[in-house]
Amino acid sequence: CFMRWVSSMQPCPSFGYRNSRIMSRSLLFSLLIVSCFSCSRPLPEIAGVDFKAWKDDRNGCRSERTHFIDTLRNQKDKLKGLSERDLVKLLGSPDRNDLSEHHGKHYYYFVTPAKDCAVVDSTGLQLVVRFNATGVSKEVAIEYIH
Repeated sequence: CFMRWVSSMQPCPSFGYRNSRIMSRSLLFSLLIVSCFSCSRPLPEIAGVDFKAWKDDRNGCRSERTHFIDTLRNQKDKLKGLSERDLVKLLGSPDRNDLSEHHGKHYYYFVTPAKDCAVVDSTGLQLVVRFNATGVSKEVAIEYIH
């Protein structure tokens, strides 16, 4: 009966006119929800960054990330507005993350070798991404490690 109703857009006798209207609205609402969640914007293009090398350089131990720091500094605004999931797709899992007191998250990517590496850089740099409570990046900064 449902398939006949969909193809004819007539009231379905077994459901009645009122129930078929409710089904119609429910179906349209469901399609709207599915289409909203299936659409996502593409990841940003950041020329000059080898994201595979970035991801493979956990904690900055191999100093590969230092080659990309100027490029990221100049194009860091492209990382704003990304969801946590999209940022992880782009940069890989963070080397460290923290929760802030205002229900936001901070992701840290060490650019120079961190304390977990065999050789530690005394002028440690990190890429810090701060997320709001809804998981969208709101601030991107390159900071010295304290």
